[in-house]
Amino acid sequence: MDQENSKSVRGSPILPSTEKGLEYGVNLMKKCCEKAEIIRELKKQVQLAGPLVVVSFLQFSLLMISVMFVGRLGALSLSSASMATSFANVTGFSFIMGMGGALETFCGQAYGAEQYHMLGIHMQRAMLVLTLTSIPIPFFWAYTGQIFKGLGQGTDISKQAGVYARWLIPSIFPYGLLQCQLRFLQAQNNVLPLMISTGITTLVHVLLCWTLVFRFGFGNKGAALSISISYWINVLILAIYIKFSPACEKTWTGFSKEGTKNLLGFLKLAIPSALMLCFEFWSYEFLVIMSGLLPNPKLETSMMSISLNTSSLVFRIPFGLGSAVSTRVSNELGAGKPHAARLAVQIVIIMAVTEGILVSLTLVALRNVWGYLYTNEKEVIKYMASIIPVLATSNFMDGIQAVLSGTVRGCGWQKIGAFINLGAYYFVGLPSAIILTFVLHFGGKGLWMGIICGSSLQALSLLAMTMRTDWEQEVIKAYPSLQS
Repeated sequence: MDQENSKSVRGSPILPSTEKGLEYGVNLMKKCCEKAEIIRELKKQVQLAGPLVVVSFLQFSLLMISVMFVGRLGALSLSSASMATSFANVTGFSFIMGMGGALETFCGQAYGAEQYHMLGIHMQRAMLVLTLTSIPIPFFWAYTGQIFKGLGQGTDISKQAGVYARWLIPSIFPYGLLQCQLRFLQAQNNVLPLMISTGITTLVHVLLCWTLVFRFGFGNKGAALSISISYWINVLILAIYIKFSPACEKTWTGFSKEGTKNLLGFLKLAIPSALMLCFEFWSYEFLVIMSGLLPNPKLETSMMSISLNTSSLVFRIPFGLGSAVSTRVSNELGAGKPHAARLAVQIVIIMAVTEGILVSLTLVALRNVWGYLYTNEKEVIKYMASIIPVLATSNFMDGIQAVLSGTVRGCGWQKIGAFINLGAYYFVGLPSAIILTFVLHFGGKGLWMGIICGSSLQALSLLAMTMRTDWEQEVIKAYPSLQS
């Protein structure tokens, strides 16, 4: 009996049949290939996102460094420079930055399709359009003082803010060119030069600020002027690299007449791209205004200032991830690879959720000491500790929408994205903030709880749109933009 069983065991095949064995082998190979594909895509996104996070943080820091130097001149100089910087962001920098987002679609898809010469042409169009768009902005900035005074601000602070804003005017033009260069190189997955040039610029900027503010005694004028000089230095470094680097010899073939054509086609995507970003950014500025209407405006505005600064710093990480997935999605759509584009989105969502949880938990753990980074006032520190759990939730949702917004730019969905942001923030987010703050009396927490409603709706809407996407159809849609 034992011998028969033994023979039976030895004689039975490991797999029931050759057909099933072949199927098992094919499935095993598929799993191995999928795992290798996931790891490969993860590496690509990390290699892209790492430098882009650094670039985003350093670019954000230029304006803050100037404000920090001005802060050494006194409380009036600090508050006026902060207000002028915020005004410049709302009325100029954010709009120009948003318009530059159209290049993530055009250049990214062209690079994926190996239409390398089109990257230079798209960049020329963007440079021309962004420069022309920048021309009206100085007229707003020139009257900053009068605008602030008309809004009820004090005479002294309005005057100082007006001076700072006027000396910021030269910075808007290099800022626009810089956005074009950044997207041009980003689309080629060539991000290391961006990190190096921005790092050099930041170091020079610190020296410039010290020299102009203290050495030459230009005060807040010198701090504002140093921003313009630093932007021009960054533009010059990248222009030299693009002109002479072998990495750009196929994508930059010099200026051509073709770069002055089809400007309307670029504008059709650039304007929704700008509105998509601005609708979101502007809603947070409304929070600052509303915080000043609360019973203890000094405490509430201090809390809101610290909160927004914290959110801006934290946002650099998901913004870098969003820029990375924008590049990956646009490249793969241009190359006609819908599966790879879908995989890129799936991986970046997992990365964003993981990053958001880790950062939020860290912020909550540090809630009792975080306020000390900005102030020594016990009342503000204690108030911030109570706000931080709500702020961490807001940052988490903001991180999810940031990477999904990157997908939007990669696919060229900016028009839809603009409508989603308009509805999410101005029909849900801000009205919710008003009700929670002034009707239900949640105070400063109500402002953040309201904006969470808006960012959550935005994130869920973008997620639903992404999940329902027919990626094969997106590849087909990409081809008309490649021919323009």
